[in-house]
Amino acid sequence: MSQPEHFGIALVGPGTISEYHLNGLAATGRATIKAIVGRRLDTAQALAKRFPTESVSDDLSAVVARDDVDAVVIATPDHTHESITNTALAAGKHVLLQKPMSTSYASCTRILDAAERSSADLQVSFMHRYFEEVCAAQTLLASGAIGTVTSARMRNATPGPDWGGWFFDPAYVRSGVVAQLGVHGIDLLTHLLGPVTHVSARLDTLVPHRRLADGGTAEVKNPDTALASYRLANGIVVSHEMSMVEVAGCDRFRLEIYGTEGTIWLRSERGALAIANERGEWSVPTLGEPAFGRRHHDRWLDGLDGTLPAEHTAKDAAAGMQILESIERSAAAQSVELSVEDSQ
Repeated sequence: MSQPEHFGIALVGPGTISEYHLNGLAATGRATIKAIVGRRLDTAQALAKRFPTESVSDDLSAVVARDDVDAVVIATPDHTHESITNTALAAGKHVLLQKPMSTSYASCTRILDAAERSSADLQVSFMHRYFEEVCAAQTLLASGAIGTVTSARMRNATPGPDWGGWFFDPAYVRSGVVAQLGVHGIDLLTHLLGPVTHVSARLDTLVPHRRLADGGTAEVKNPDTALASYRLANGIVVSHEMSMVEVAGCDRFRLEIYGTEGTIWLRSERGALAIANERGEWSVPTLGEPAFGRRHHDRWLDGLDGTLPAEHTAKDAAAGMQILESIERSAAAQSVELSVEDSQ
């Protein structure tokens, strides 16, 4: 793949996550924001006042037709991903698509097919992969620092979004907490530990009405809590807790990895990364502190200009959607209900 080292980027979707991408791209020093595209021009213009941008538009087709636009970052609601991504790919523009990839595995497959027909590269944005502690943990695991991994525990738990009622509508976010938070954990687990082969899960809606930041109220029609168990192809067993109702949950995620000769904790009370040896003695390594998002966006651009091979995040994201759908099917299966007398 031959591309210039400096890229013209269009951002589609001037919502909350757009700032992460704009800051990360700016930190690389390798990209110019040629356009911010929004359904509402006033929202795009407001974002453009805060970040260096050459133009704003509400016309996606016109922007992807521009010769000075090499790639598109798509940060729109989940249900719009397929149509916007396919428009960009058909125009030959590289795509960095915000997670989740889409709303179903079938939709993900159609997007992958569109990428195969295009000359452009397709990636899905999983920011947590590129955190310093995750990269360090990946190196430790590859070196056998904690022996053979036997089990892991992942938590994705926050108070949940309060800036848009659409998050709580299955027409836009089909699996609620799993699609919004859980897919981050699914991606990290498979990225670090290996593919999932078995799934068992439960979904619940524990808070049926949510107060929004604008003073409105949203009826919660999709799950806000999920508990899943996975078995990986290599025999590792994993528990995965997902919540959008914890007032003080975890800091983006918490991951505990247990091996025969030690333990790795990420984003815990011991710090961003902590390691215990087989005697239970803990150490906390010093990590670098690059600008937030720089490592992620540098890696994307490295794949575009051929400095490094392009990653396979789109195929990984589609596999993650299969796991999400397996969680739904497992949760829908009949469970055994005990009476109070039975449980005593």
